[in-house]
Amino acid sequence: MPKRELLLGDEALALGALHAGLSGVFAYPGTPSTEITEYIQGHPLAAERNVHRTWSSNEKTAMEEALGMSFVGKRAMVCMKHVGLNVAADAFVNSGMTGAHGGLVVVVADDPSMHSSQNEQDSRFYGQFALIPTFEPSTQQEAYDMIRTAFDLSEKYQIPVLMRMTTRMAHSRAVVEVGEPQPENALSYPEKARQWVLMPGNSRVRCKELIADNERLEQEAAASRFNRYTEGTDKRMGIIASGIAYNYLMENYPDGCPYPVLKISQYPLPKALVRRLAEECGELLVIEEGQPFIEQAVRGVLPAPLKICGRLTGELPRTGELTPDSVRAALGLAPHRAHAASEVVVPRPPALCQGCGHRDMYTALTEVVREFPNGKVFSDIGCYTLGWLAPFHAIDTCVDMGASITMAMGAAYAGQHPSVAVIGDSTFTHSGMTGLLDAVNEGANITVVISDNLTTGMTGGQDSAGTGRLEQICTGIGVDPAHIRVVVPLPKNREEMKRVIREEIAYRGVSVIIPRRECIQTAKRHAAAKYRK
Repeated sequence: MPKRELLLGDEALALGALHAGLSGVFAYPGTPSTEITEYIQGHPLAAERNVHRTWSSNEKTAMEEALGMSFVGKRAMVCMKHVGLNVAADAFVNSGMTGAHGGLVVVVADDPSMHSSQNEQDSRFYGQFALIPTFEPSTQQEAYDMIRTAFDLSEKYQIPVLMRMTTRMAHSRAVVEVGEPQPENALSYPEKARQWVLMPGNSRVRCKELIADNERLEQEAAASRFNRYTEGTDKRMGIIASGIAYNYLMENYPDGCPYPVLKISQYPLPKALVRRLAEECGELLVIEEGQPFIEQAVRGVLPAPLKICGRLTGELPRTGELTPDSVRAALGLAPHRAHAASEVVVPRPPALCQGCGHRDMYTALTEVVREFPNGKVFSDIGCYTLGWLAPFHAIDTCVDMGASITMAMGAAYAGQHPSVAVIGDSTFTHSGMTGLLDAVNEGANITVVISDNLTTGMTGGQDSAGTGRLEQICTGIGVDPAHIRVVVPLPKNREEMKRVIREEIAYRGVSVIIPRRECIQTAKRHAAAKYRK
């Protein structure tokens, strides 16, 4: 009798990786990918085998650490959210050129509808750009099964593999049949060692191999058990559906779809199967979560007269997540009875937690900044980004991880004063330190507030790389220790905080203020754990 477990998509993928002989997971927390690493961190098999499972400082370092583990023959996995792949892009794209030795899978969780993200970019384009094969599970069972296939494919072709998850797949549960774990790889080294040194002479040779391998990888996709062609009786329309969108399609046809269906879960796009579908059907409907990746590719594969419908032509929404109802409308089926949102869910706008240290920091900061006619606060990505909302309205920008310090610098160079940067402790060690080094080297007239809640609060309280070392880091970068000020963000300390902020704004140079108080959520958990002991 096979063993069954009720798992999130993230958890199914994580367990599949452990059972595939994983030796290390490298990640920076980011919703909706965080639970993958957390599941491995808490799993007995990972502890028994001493699988590497601590958080990295950012996605780029995670990618490079995993590439190093792959170089010596072990199976490694990198996990991040979609915008994290932008941070890791230099190493990720070049990993297609170096190739892999031990299996290397890069798991990226996309966030259509931007539930907790700045954009809804589609990571499949990165796989295509880097000529790296891509997998996209449709079910939790596929997530478990597919990760082992991805590791095997990585080692067969000596290339990293991209695994694309989306929010609903990552955070929904299903029963998964699981197997037995296989052993880890032994230590070994690449036979083609030259291609790991990306000198132009080596890379030119490798580039030709990569393109040739891509043709073979397309043949692998065409024969893959995860890509499936299903005949239909009604040939007026053929349907291409990928990832979780395939589930939405089948939910509308519980007794079987009357149209021919091509399910896509492994890329490069199998063009032969697409052409077969086109030859049999009068028109095509492409149903995919994210951007019109397949739809655009199909238009380049098929003859122009064939009608192709999807996100680009308006049958499906151009932005946001798909739903069974939006797919139903594209299929021309009558809608189900609609429910007003107020009948189902009471809206809960995000807000900083009551008792959060960021609240006290912003209260003091906004009171001081408003003393100036044109004070500007450049913020960053974390819980504290909620300072943009009422009642604080405390920040003016938030673009990407680490941009607060560098944008404050650019504004200061243009004459802006005061030019204040607000960044969290985890974001600072993720990608703020290099900006602070630029500021020190150039003597920028900025005030940097590193709001330290001693954790990575936005994603659930993971360890922060710089905890307990922020002052030493800033001193090592070159900030004058006299202008590294630590305050405790509490209502009773507000006047002291305001005094410190005024003094450092008045200082003509780089100053750092560190309001430090533990996240209220992790403090509760730590207190409860201490009580249990």
